[in-house]
Formats: sequence, C-alpha cells, structure tokens
Amino acid sequence: MDHFAYRPESQPKADRAALYCEQLPAEEIARLVGTPCYVYSKATLVEHFRRLTDAFAPLKPLVCYSVKSCGNLSICRLLGELGAGMDVVSGGELFRAIAAGVPARLCVYAGVGKTDVEIEQAIDAGLGLFNVESEAEFENIARIAKRKNAITHTALRVNPDVDPRTHRYTSTGKKESKFGVDIERAKAFFRLYGRDPHCRLTGIHLHIGSPVYTTQPYVESVVKAMALVDELAAEGFTVETLDLGGGFGADYETDQSPTLSTYAEAIVPLLKDRVAKGLQIILEPGRTLVANAGILLTRVQYMKTSGEKTFVICDAGMNDLLRPSLYQAFHFIWPCVTDIRFSPQRRQKEMSLEGLRSMDVVGPICESGDFFAIDRPLPPVARGDLMAIYTAGAYGMAMASRYNAHPLPAEVLVDGSTLSIIRRRESYEDLVSHERIPVPVVTG
Repeated sequence: MDHFAYRPESQPKADRAALYCEQLPAEEIARLVGTPCYVYSKATLVEHFRRLTDAFAPLKPLVCYSVKSCGNLSICRLLGELGAGMDVVSGGELFRAIAAGVPARLCVYAGVGKTDVEIEQAIDAGLGLFNVESEAEFENIARIAKRKNAITHTALRVNPDVDPRTHRYTSTGKKESKFGVDIERAKAFFRLYGRDPHCRLTGIHLHIGSPVYTTQPYVESVVKAMALVDELAAEGFTVETLDLGGGFGADYETDQSPTLSTYAEAIVPLLKDRVAKGLQIILEPGRTLVANAGILLTRVQYMKTSGEKTFVICDAGMNDLLRPSLYQAFHFIWPCVTDIRFSPQRRQKEMSLEGLRSMDVVGPICESGDFFAIDRPLPPVARGDLMAIYTAGAYGMAMASRYNAHPLPAEVLVDGSTLSIIRRRESYEDLVSHERIPVPVVTG
C-alpha cells in the first residue's frame, strides 16, 4: 500500500514502536521541519505509477496525472520524469505543469468555466487536448482558435449516467451533473460542431467521479461510450481519443480499494481491439497515485475532557486538511510513537485492540466543524505527542487555506533516508505580503 510503517524502537524503550517514512522516523522529520507538515514518500509514488502503467500496458495509455489532487512542483516533476502527462483544470494548473517540465502537448484541460484568457494561454502553449464541457464552451474555444488562426483539439465530456456510488460532492457522471453532456446531446453535439476547422472534435472524455471502489461503473461507462463511438462512426465522425478520466480508489482503510490490476482486468478487454485499430487511451489518475503516498504530521497541543467527551486538540486543523469536514471523509489517525502492543497492523475505523479509548481529534480553528475524527478509538495520547493522519497525499495540501490566519504548512519528500523540503512553511509575513502596499486604481 505504501512505505509508512511502524518499527520497534531500540532506544529509549524497547517496548515502543515508531512510525517511519521509508528510512526516516516521523519524529525526526517533525523535529527538523516542524508541524503541521505534509510528508510524501517517493518510493510509494514511483511504485503506484509503475503498477498503473504495468496494469494498463496493453492499452498503451497516456497517463495524465491529476494536478488538482496534489500540485506540488516536485511531485509533478517526479511523475513527469516517469513519463506522465498532466490533467489540469485551470490556467494555474497548466502553468504548474509546464513549470514542472511537462510539455503542454502532454496536458489535457478540463473544467466547466475556462476563461478566455486561460483558453488563449493554453492554445499559445500548444495544449494537447481541451476536454469540452458544453456547447457554449466549444463555441468560445472555436471562436478564439479562429481569431488566432490556430488549430486545437478537443474531446467532448460525456456523462454516461452511471452511478459511481461515491459521495454526492464527487459524483460527476450522472445525467444531472454540471459536468459534460448526456449521450443523446453528445450525438447532436458532434453533428453541430464535429467538422469545425479550427476546433477539431476528435475525442470522448469520461469521468464518473471519485473515489470509485468497484469496477462495474467503469465497465458500464466504457460500453456506453463505445456504442456512442460506433454510432458517430456511422455518421462519418471519427473518434481518435477516449479519455477515461480517473477516480480509481485509494486505501483510506487497509484493502479498501481494488488493486490497479483489478481495474485493468475489467477495462482492458473492452478496449484492447480498439487500441489495435488506432484509438488513443488517456487515463487521469490522481488519488490512486498520491493519496497513500502522503501523511499529515500534527502535534498534540492539549487534551481536554468535557462531559463524556475527550478531545485531542492538534496544531493542524480543517485549514490544513478539509476532507473530514467537507466530505465526512475517514482518515486513519495514530500516534507516531506508541506502545508496541498498539502498533497498528491494519488501518481501520474500528480497531480491535484492547486498551483503546474513544476520542475526538480536532484542530485549532474557530469552527465546530474543525475535526479530523469523532469518537475515534485511539491508544493513550498526551500533550506533545506527534500524530500521523494517513492517506493525506490527495486533496490535502491542494485544498489547504489560510483560514484564521494560519500560514500554510510545509511539504517534504522522503527518498530513502534523504529529506527534501519541497515547500517551505509560510511565515506570518507571507500572510500579509500581498497587502502591504495598497495599489490605487484610477477610474474614469
């Protein structure tokens, strides 16, 4: 699953176990960098990427990493060096991808609200593919491409009306979604725009949601998409690219998600013959690559008892990791140093270890929704203990904010026994640097 594991301590007490990221103790990382701090394992990222590419090798896909999941330049650069393109949803993400050394021609650009400036910048950069979400957006891209006397390529995002059985905030493939168009509209879309000389409509884009923990929604989506491709071919339209999107799961609990080979075993047979005839496949993984590759380290500031409740109050909060508050998402949480009998063999909501006590793990933010866990069974915890919040590599730092004027945390990448700070911790001065000198605006 990943390269975060507990090892028995030889000093100062042999009955203790300590969390390591690859070859480095979490306590040493926190001592050097401070908390809160995001810690990523290079070995995990590399292993997950290779498992994905090996599993889907018969389809020869272009793997476009979902920048939205974790956009740190070092993470993007590492995946780019492994051969990944980038899936972006804003001009800023495209800028990040290019800054990380990934050519724009290996980038695909989704999102329902692309601005004129973003579209122009993407065309000028030589973007590989726009994933188009609506008729109005296609017309706008075509207008801009014509004005610039440029040719750009697009794929139409199609909603196959498949239920991915995930959180309603992250379900995107139903007919009523704000993303893309339904299959019947897709046919009319190609008839209306499929022969535009400047904005060439040559692909279909699917993205049904995330995380998706079964293969059946993908099978249903691909079957419907291929039927659409055949109907379009009968009308003279050639679909050269099928972008399957992402959404593969991650192990927030041990063995929660199917393996990448399991996803591939369901999808590859449906598309292998099409690929042999020239269909280009694109995958957009994010969470499945980076989620288990990252943890959030946070230090316990206070213990508080109120009625029957015990609160573990940490220096990280919903400003650092929003998912529990936003999605009621589960993240496994455990002390980084604990009695060896509490060394977790599996990461689960309900831990069957004698001596655990129910606690709420919360942050310093002035919101009742500022929590990481409610009524969570935990081993003994005290002020000053270091806690690890697992599976935080995806949509952790990417969604972090400066709410309550808390500076953004540091990010580090571990490679064996080497630690690299890939984003320095913000200072208080960073919080106000954009506000120091008011800029007068002269109006007519």
